[in-house]
Amino acid sequence: MSRRNARTETPAALKFTRVNAMLGAGGLLALTLGYWLLAQGSITAAPLLLVLGYVVLLPMAIIR
Repeated sequence: MSRRNARTETPAALKFTRVNAMLGAGGLLALTLGYWLLAQGSITAAPLLLVLGYVVLLPMAIIR
């Protein structure tokens, strides 16, 4: 690859779409439900929802 091509390429702009909004809303819903279940004493479903929200849904909402 030549130097000339490297300078002219521009990075792709991040676009906020409906998919991003749905993933973000799902992540916030999973976090809210996870913390609520944690307060209720759930030791199985609450951590799963929190991990789903923090590790899967919210990063996908940012990246996708």
